[in-house]
Amino acid sequence: MMRFFQFRRPDPNNPENELLSDDEKVVEKGFLRKLKRVAAKITFAEKLLAAYYCAIDAGTPLKVRGILMAALAYFVVPADLIPDFLVGFGYTDDISVLIAAITSVNQHVKDEHVEKARKLLESLP
Repeated sequence: MMRFFQFRRPDPNNPENELLSDDEKVVEKGFLRKLKRVAAKITFAEKLLAAYYCAIDAGTPLKVRGILMAALAYFVVPADLIPDFLVGFGYTDDISVLIAAITSVNQHVKDEHVEKARKLLESLP
């Protein structure tokens, strides 16, 4: 059985590291691999990658990191509402979730996140 998210109380002594650790592992394991595979097929790759850099930035507020990690995990996990292999429709649900998440926290995506995203995308074959 696949577990998407685990909700639990944060440790008052170490709230940020413990609260998102499981979601971060899911995203860390598969995000860059999947992005490299589909970057040429999606028009929002730069925004998506900038959101990833924002989510892993320790200076980003916990609530923002949680929103972005949940959306990025949805992108990474293969089981979703509309299977990604359906041509023309496969990423529709992913786009909807990601656009909603990124729009809601867009003010926290810094120029440095966007610049890192551009550099990585330019380096892809």
